[in-house]
Amino acid sequence: MSTNVRTMDCSPHDVFSVLADGWLFPTWVVGASRMRDVDVTWPAERAQLHHSFGSWPAVIDDETTMLEWDPPRRMVIQPKGWPIGEARVQIDVKPRGDGCVVRITEKAVKGPGVLVPPALLDIGLYIRNVETLRRLAYIAEGKADGK
Repeated sequence: MSTNVRTMDCSPHDVFSVLADGWLFPTWVVGASRMRDVDVTWPAERAQLHHSFGSWPAVIDDETTMLEWDPPRRMVIQPKGWPIGEARVQIDVKPRGDGCVVRITEKAVKGPGVLVPPALLDIGLYIRNVETLRRLAYIAEGKADGK
């Protein structure tokens, strides 16, 4: 299981306003390349984002399901990325001073990804999620500044 933490100069509500907008998913999630559809019930539990990942022409259509939505504290999603498999991603947000601390935890839960030794898999997830949190911070902090 890989865990990344980042301090952001915005409120937990600013972070969750980004997470609640399913159309922004490929903007902050590394690997997601485009949105095809967002369930009208997003971000309600069991709602899905219909996205693609990869670079053209090797683009694969898949989806992400909301498992838990508890703003402004926690979100748990299960993204699919077949043929690699599925992951469980938890984002926890806690206020700190005038900003907040965001933690993302990710682990493989289905498919070939679960066969990769955790120490090896975690290296790749950790590197990817450094950039994922950087992107999320840019958007949430930009919204907080009224940009």
